[in-house]
Formats: sequence, C-alpha cells, structure tokens
Amino acid sequence: PLLPATGSYAEAAGRSMPSVVNIYTTTAPSRRERNPIVEDPFFQFFFGDRMPGGRGEGQGQAPGRNPGPGQGQQRPQSLGSGVIVNAQGYIVTNAHVVEAASQIEVALADGRRAQATVVGADPDTDLAVIRVELPDLPAITLGSTARMRVGDVVLAIGNPFGVGQTVTMGIVSALGRNQLGVSAFENFVQTDAAINPGNSGGALIDTQGNLIGINTLIFSRSGGSQGIGFAIPSETVREVMDQLIGSGTVTRGWLGVETQDLNAKLVESFGLSGTSGALVSALVRGGPAEDGGVRPGDVLIAIEGKPIANSSALLNSIAALKPGSIAAVTLLRERKEVKLSVKIGTRPTRKRA
Repeated sequence: PLLPATGSYAEAAGRSMPSVVNIYTTTAPSRRERNPIVEDPFFQFFFGDRMPGGRGEGQGQAPGRNPGPGQGQQRPQSLGSGVIVNAQGYIVTNAHVVEAASQIEVALADGRRAQATVVGADPDTDLAVIRVELPDLPAITLGSTARMRVGDVVLAIGNPFGVGQTVTMGIVSALGRNQLGVSAFENFVQTDAAINPGNSGGALIDTQGNLIGINTLIFSRSGGSQGIGFAIPSETVREVMDQLIGSGTVTRGWLGVETQDLNAKLVESFGLSGTSGALVSALVRGGPAEDGGVRPGDVLIAIEGKPIANSSALLNSIAALKPGSIAAVTLLRERKEVKLSVKIGTRPTRKRA
C-alpha cells in the first residue's frame, strides 16, 4: 500500500539505497572470448557491458573513471549492481555479472570503494555472493514475496547505463513466472519498473524498503526497458546466499529424469484426467529415478505427497530435497497409481530434474 501522509516512496527508497552498490568488473580479453554468457548479446544489453566501440565514455572504460595504464583496450570493463545483505561485507549479485571477472570493484552509495572477492556462484539461479572488507556496512532487510500480489507497487534500484544510483517505480506484473528458458530454476517476480543495462544484480524492493527480489533480466527488442523485467524472489535469494556464504557452493536434490509438460493430446493418449503432472521422457542411466524403479512413460504426479503441476514444479520440488534422503514418489503408470521410494541424488550443475 501507499505510505500514509504523502503517498511518497522516498522513505522506502531511503531505507534501501545505501545497501545497493555499483559493481565494476575487469575481464581479461582471453577469458572473455571463452565466455559464451558474457558474449551473448542478450546479456550484453542487460549487463551494461562497456566494450570497445560501445556506449561507454571510452574503450573499456567504466562511466566516470579513467582506465589505468595499459587497461584501455586490453582489459574491458563491465558494470552491474549488487545488494549488501549483511554487515560482514557479503553482497548478492547476479552470477553473470562476476563469473568471468579477473578483478571486481564495488562502489558504495556513500562514495567508498573496495576490491571484492567471489565467495561463490550458482549458475542454476544466476546468483552470486561477493565480499568486501569495509566497516559499518548498511545491510538491506530481506522481505518476502509470499504476501505480494499482482498490482503491488515495487521499486527497482540499480545503476542503469552507469549514470549512477537510480530508483524506478512499477508494479508486480506477475508472480511465479517460469518456463522462460533462461535459467534452470525459474520463479521470477515480473515487473514493469524500468530496468535497464547496468541494473543487473540490483534490488527490487517493496514499499516498506524490504528486498523482495534481485533484478536479473529483461525482455527487450531495443536493449532498454520495455516494461518486462524479472527479479529472482527473495526466498530463492536467501536460500542460495546462505549456502554460498556457508560453503561456497549450492547443493540440491536430483532425480535424474527428463520430463515434459502434459497437453491435451498427451492427456488423451495416456487416459489421464487432467494436465497436472510431468511425463517422464527419458532417464539418466544409473540415476536415482532409474534405480528407484521409475520408467519412461510414467507420469509423476506427487513428491512427498505434494502434487506436481508441471515439469518446473517437479524440478523445484526435487531440488529442495536433501541428497541421500528417501523421497515418496507417486506416479501414474498404465492408468494406475504407483508409489515408489527413491533415494535422492546430488544435482550436478546445469542438469535436468
């Protein structure tokens, strides 16, 4: 809801702006050439990449800064945003912002600058944690999307085009947006708040100033904001950052299946009553599902008693399980319900459910 008295969002923005940082990364050209994600034009647009011949103030130069000796053309610079999540110097950003960086510099809203190190990255969610050694860091308050509704007002904070910290306003356009094909785990908050190149890794906050998402991508034909932006929800941010801070990696459950969503034709073919569930199209040989008795053609309808709506829901349900645990898997086979006990494996990076 609108803040009372003035209807202004200045108070919410003021609470969060000190926690949002600008991130400048330096990438050796040889490493950059081998990085398909940074070279992807889609990520270049959103990342705000300062490439030779691009829109920066000079070749390989971050806005408002002069390149050091020998750094102009040899060490391209890129920019993004990040969010301070605790006073110990941990900052959450996007994995694609820092994954190819040979050097990372963080600029705080109060003018301080520091070199950062990568604590860990999770390509499956496009999240990463970096750390700086500075005192008196203003950590943001993590909120929740559980009570967010389509139509709620949100604010995006970041460094678009390198012009400096900027706040834009919009609404929640959709919740739980998935199947976009941009990352393994998709449960995005969609917003029409203006998100532009350089905002990647910045904050999406509610009207109380709480973090509800990390801005991660846009759909755009021009490279600029067209009102279709996506943020990783705070629940995912919290889960991933806790694991990265604790161990530097993220561990998830794995079933070892390839699945597809059900459509009307498949429902008719398999004699099903609805389109809820995930059809097993293939198994990983020697994987948990095959060892547990799952077969191609089975329709997975529940995990641990919780219904499975589609392949995306299956992926998220399995990932949340502890590797080594025994999961109750309910499926339909030849129009009959079958219950199996399957030992959950450890998910390899960038694999299916």
